[in-house]
Amino acid sequence: MDYDIQGPHSGPMETSETFTNLVRNLVRAEFAPRTTYLNTASSGLLPARAVTAVQEAVTLRAQGLPLDPLWTDVETCRASYARLTGVPATRVAAGASVAAHTGLIAASLPSGAEVLTADDDFTSVLNPFHVRGDLKVRTVPLDRLAESIRPGTALVAVSAAQSADGRVADLPALREAARTHGTRTYVDFSQAAGWLPFRADDYDFTASVTFKWLLGPHGSAFLTVPEDFGDVVPLLAGWIAAEHPWDSCYGPVVELARSARRFDTTPALFSYAGLRASLQLVEEIGVSTIHAHDLALADRFRTGVGALDHHALPADGSAIVSVPGLGVRQPELAAAGIQVSDRSGNLRASFHLHNTEEDVDRLLEALR
Repeated sequence: MDYDIQGPHSGPMETSETFTNLVRNLVRAEFAPRTTYLNTASSGLLPARAVTAVQEAVTLRAQGLPLDPLWTDVETCRASYARLTGVPATRVAAGASVAAHTGLIAASLPSGAEVLTADDDFTSVLNPFHVRGDLKVRTVPLDRLAESIRPGTALVAVSAAQSADGRVADLPALREAARTHGTRTYVDFSQAAGWLPFRADDYDFTASVTFKWLLGPHGSAFLTVPEDFGDVVPLLAGWIAAEHPWDSCYGPVVELARSARRFDTTPALFSYAGLRASLQLVEEIGVSTIHAHDLALADRFRTGVGALDHHALPADGSAIVSVPGLGVRQPELAAAGIQVSDRSGNLRASFHLHNTEEDVDRLLEALR
């Protein structure tokens, strides 16, 4: 698995006990869920500082004050995400969804190009390639993805962690196979960014929404591209994608941004205001620390489920645990104040920095 850590603001803490001693009070100050919330894979909790930031942004708009601070928030978020993923901010584009980012990658491919994908991956990673109609989309099981790259495969596209069951792709093997065959790589980190350390520089393209493990509001997402932009055409470019946006509001854009900002779409400013505060928290705690904490809780649940004679799907090393056949329990668990997901009949529990061992034990007790 791909556990090498990246940026200077995400230094690891040594043990889960260190997390307890140094971070628990901070986490308690930021999160106060009214449920046992084990559903970050669907939507992350907003920390208190993000709620405050969104409220301040809305107030700014309501009072008719200049919105300059909100535009600054977009660039602050871009820089923060760049640090977390280990690339320069000039390689990060800001948008609203992974599907839009995937669409740009799909549109850049020549007719007849082969795209390799994993079975039942998340639709936003797959569908833009299918709707082209003139691409050869080949699908294989996730654990055969690397070995299925062959001469002539133009692109391999995959989620780093599968939404349905939490399985983490063998990213080192994928990189090596892609390098051998001259294949470009596109990895969606929506179910991983925030708990799984990674370097975006290891792939040609990466994308991620920010409303899950990065704890931001809905409406913001990032795309990382190579220094040469990887032949991607900025089909969605409006005035915001210009080198000088405020001088490019009318008529065709004379000069696109010289950085990945040429792939930006007009940002949802309130979302980026909240995201700025959320990313600050993630950097403050550190992805390595969050990674150790989340996996310890996931392992506790996986072990406990086994003791109940249920078998979690094989997703060791993931903050997401999926148990076949128990998805039907989701409504009664919700009624008991325990938030999980039903995905294809599987009970999906996901663990993040606000969760505790008591949360895990409460879910296990409810499943007895």
